[in-house]
Amino acid sequence: MEYKDPPENRIGSRLESDTPQIFRMLRNIDLNLLTVFEAVYVHKGIVNAAKILNLTPSAISQSIQKLRTIFPDPLFIRKGQGVTPTAYATHLHEYISQGLDSILGALDLSGGYDKQRTMTIGTSPTVGALVMPAIYQSVKSRFPQVLLRNVAVTDASAQLNQFQTDLVIDTHAVGTRAHGHHLLYRDSMVLVGRQGHPALAACTPPEAMTQYEYTLLMLEGAAHAELRKRIYEIFPERQISFSSYNLVTIAALIAGSDLLGLMPFRCFSLFARCWPLQVIDFPAIADESVDVALYYNKMSLRDEMLQNVIAAICQVF
Repeated sequence: MEYKDPPENRIGSRLESDTPQIFRMLRNIDLNLLTVFEAVYVHKGIVNAAKILNLTPSAISQSIQKLRTIFPDPLFIRKGQGVTPTAYATHLHEYISQGLDSILGALDLSGGYDKQRTMTIGTSPTVGALVMPAIYQSVKSRFPQVLLRNVAVTDASAQLNQFQTDLVIDTHAVGTRAHGHHLLYRDSMVLVGRQGHPALAACTPPEAMTQYEYTLLMLEGAAHAELRKRIYEIFPERQISFSSYNLVTIAALIAGSDLLGLMPFRCFSLFARCWPLQVIDFPAIADESVDVALYYNKMSLRDEMLQNVIAAICQVF
């Protein structure tokens, strides 16, 4: 049997229709009154609550009176020198305390509030596979309340400027004054082919390398433009048979053909666990490398927890 209007749809539509009413109700409630309520409840007295909130007992009493006009209950009953909460007040406390606790966790700027915090780190898939396991172990061992979220890098500068990510780890330099960075590591470039490739023969001269077809990893950015220029000078007659933005695809293709390709050594080490790949000794590229760096928006450094996470990441590398 099918429902024309499933329960979840009815619930969702009801929540949407009730949203304006919720805002109207909240607009008519001074949320500071809830802070007063919690102080009186926890410290069991108007005088004690006034001291904690740096207010006068009269101001606290007036706030309680306002709360009594909102809720259908006296909330607190005088008992000796203090007050005791009603059953209704105890019920309210369970929800109000949770709400204030969540707000404090969201607004925490000291980095010391022991509540869950999500940190978003942008990487490419390959860089993420290389760095995120070590980052996860380092951050979680120091700050177990931090949740890590890994997203794709689409436009590193825009993502940082618009605070869509807390951090970006990439080989592409984000070169604006608004961004800071830390170099995590420098990775040497290697020439890679499948195991048993003819170019692995010890007698293969450098000029003979032009007879093979190559893959090309398409990279953007000024730093990569310089690297592409130097590689072109090393391989001026290189025949490009396949190009891709995805280094995983390139590695898989190299493993199943006679194509050759250049990639960072750490990437090769990762892919060699999955496919029969081997480094081909080619001294001409021995000095070539790529930098993998961590980037952040300098304005975000006001967040002490982010500073702590950056320090934890840098210590790993």
